[in-house]
Amino acid sequence: MLRVTFLGTGGSLPTPERNPSAIMVNREGELMLFDCGEGTQQQMMRAKTGMKALSSIFITHFHADHILGIPGLIQTMSFHGRTEPLKIYGPHWVHEFAKILSALGYYKLRFEIDAIDLNPGDIIKRDDYSIMALKTEHSIPSLGYALIENERIGKFNRQKAIDLGVQPGPLFSKLHRGESVELDGKVIHSKDVVGEGRPGRKIVYTGDTRPCKAILEASRDADLLIHDSTLASDQQEWAIESMHSTAQEAAALAKEAKVLKLVLTHISSRYSDDASQLFEEAKDIFENVVVAEDMMELDIPYRDKK
Repeated sequence: MLRVTFLGTGGSLPTPERNPSAIMVNREGELMLFDCGEGTQQQMMRAKTGMKALSSIFITHFHADHILGIPGLIQTMSFHGRTEPLKIYGPHWVHEFAKILSALGYYKLRFEIDAIDLNPGDIIKRDDYSIMALKTEHSIPSLGYALIENERIGKFNRQKAIDLGVQPGPLFSKLHRGESVELDGKVIHSKDVVGEGRPGRKIVYTGDTRPCKAILEASRDADLLIHDSTLASDQQEWAIESMHSTAQEAAALAKEAKVLKLVLTHISSRYSDDASQLFEEAKDIFENVVVAEDMMELDIPYRDKK
């Protein structure tokens, strides 16, 4: 499973339709939260994402609309008996932020907060995937993130193995793991019965940013790009001044990067009632695009080929 749940899709201000930024990724049961705007824990409850399996929070930057949900969330998890440490990743100032969280209110958390300061290019390696911190262009120090799965083993050709004299059983497993086996004095190599490696999945989340080179390069051939699309093209000057992106700009970057799917998010409150202008402007450039809505879920399938 690789499921993305959009808990908050609005710009700087909450609206009746959109909470501030928060995106939950469920990868094989591990929960990772990217940004945590005001009201995120209630959105998690509504979406039934759960909290117990939350391993990490990745902060793109320290504007209030991306972090104000964290104090309430950690207090609730502590109240529910959490004892496992929670990792909070972010740009410069994340350690100071963690100290503020721990001191906030007359309530001592039952678990530790591990604050990890990231710089652009840093890679967090997990067992079979990694998360890369990306340089973005906003009005304060900021990061984007790319979740990149490791390449998967190629498909095992069962019939070819049998034709070569290998019987189903432990030798099948050895060959599929990349090992060679010997059978009646004949060596059978893994490459004889296992196809080329298959790509893992890749998700890129920009946070707030102008279109930039680091996001473009990280997004190449991504399964999903979640890009700042705060404004429409008639607000281009304000997008530049406020260091955000237009829907057109996000679509142009998605097209150049050849991503499979683009999701527009961080939608300004001026489009609270109708975001169709953003959708239409992006779709004129990039076909497979949607405007994020609160509670929207996307399941990211595997691809057999790059």
